[in-house]
Amino acid sequence: MEGTPANEQIASPRRAPSQQRSRERVERMLAAASALITEQGSDAMRMGEVAERAGVSIGSLYQFFPDKRAIIWALAERYTAESQACISAALKDVGDAEGLRRAFSELVDIYYGLFLAEPVMRDIWSGTQADKALRQLELADSRANAEFLVAVLKRLRPSADPVGLETTAFLIWQMGEAAVRLAISVDRQEGDRLVAAYKRMALRELAGD
Repeated sequence: MEGTPANEQIASPRRAPSQQRSRERVERMLAAASALITEQGSDAMRMGEVAERAGVSIGSLYQFFPDKRAIIWALAERYTAESQACISAALKDVGDAEGLRRAFSELVDIYYGLFLAEPVMRDIWSGTQADKALRQLELADSRANAEFLVAVLKRLRPSADPVGLETTAFLIWQMGEAAVRLAISVDRQEGDRLVAAYKRMALRELAGD
């Protein structure tokens, strides 16, 4: 596929902790940041507030996160890893069209539910639109997720053009993300209708209709 390969590692702006005690401290920092974002949004979050709530010095916070962007990046990486694990588990054993329909529909519902329930995810998405590097991280995530779907489509349609399947899968994931983000920007009833309409369109495409 063209563009950034799904397995390409995009350099994180933070320093990874190497010792258990440091990892536990970083976990407290990220938990504190998530709570603050939930309460007031990432724009209003201040590094000093994160350090205070995490119970660490500001110097310790800066040791691992040089700025607020690095915190958003770390949270984005976490949600990315969790979503990829969920998608991989849901699709790895799909062997027929009905199984794909059911698994894909459930994954869309899970993704939509997470955005409704997690203000942090909405804030992360907002940040990716203004940050080119974060946008590349998001695109790499979409390509990785598309590869899980491509594997299923190749099993169901072994004679289909593989490039065409890759293009379809990548576009479906990108459109799904856009549909969910549109859905959470309107009232809940309209949002539910938008997500349902997206699922109908995507499932028709996946079925090859």
